[in-house]
Amino acid sequence: MDAPDSTAQTPDDVYTHGHHESVVQAHAARTAENSAAFLVPHLNPGLAVLDVGCGPGSITCDFARLVDPGTVLGLDRSEDIVAQARALAEERGVTNASFAAGNVYDLDLEDESFDVVHAHQVLQHLTDPVAALREMRRVAKPGGIVAVRDADFHGMSWYPELPELDEWMDLYQRIARHNGAEPDAGRRLVSWMQEAGFTDVAPTSSNWLYATPQQRAWQARVWSERVLHSAFAEQSLEYGFAERADLDRIAAGWHRWGSSADGWFLIPNGEIIARA
Repeated sequence: MDAPDSTAQTPDDVYTHGHHESVVQAHAARTAENSAAFLVPHLNPGLAVLDVGCGPGSITCDFARLVDPGTVLGLDRSEDIVAQARALAEERGVTNASFAAGNVYDLDLEDESFDVVHAHQVLQHLTDPVAALREMRRVAKPGGIVAVRDADFHGMSWYPELPELDEWMDLYQRIARHNGAEPDAGRRLVSWMQEAGFTDVAPTSSNWLYATPQQRAWQARVWSERVLHSAFAEQSLEYGFAERADLDRIAAGWHRWGSSADGWFLIPNGEIIARA
């Protein structure tokens, strides 16, 4: 849901999700089809693509298949995550994708180098998303695409309306904002794009929905583990926003939701295709 692919950030930026196994596994389930469908029609063979905040590389590898014989470069802040992305590309036999550690605020790349610059669930974790967009625009070719997609946490809805999930949302908002980030990023993408100097901006939106038994079980497991074990848990305790008993109660609430035969969880995402 989140997040998050893992984001490329400055040392001062704090990644709310962190890189616990539960987070990375969730990010690895993302594909171009379920997380970047708004961009796929613009990906043609021969293009050069930059995937900022690529995480474990699942979307990046899909892009590589779509633009072959073009190339894709995936960047992430975490060297460990970059290593996992390389391993995935090798496992899939993807030869036109490369990966490196990078900083979205200071890309070590030439001006006007890429036909497409993409960032999925990245801007919501940054203290200065507009600066990141300006840097992404710098490395895009004239007329090229800068494509971003971010969730909107306060736009999420669920049923049954369990108090533990209300508590989870409040806690997530407090942690993210303490980190100087904007969890309701989806609704702000047009504004951020305009502030970054883009004038040709095409907004869309799409949802992730968890409403089948399998989907509910997956979402409940992912978030209960994050609540108990990820950077989300560590930060909630460190910042004094929750105690261990609170996290146990919220995690149990996720399992209650996941076992509801009529459970529903909707995550809206804002999307932008902008021309450099």
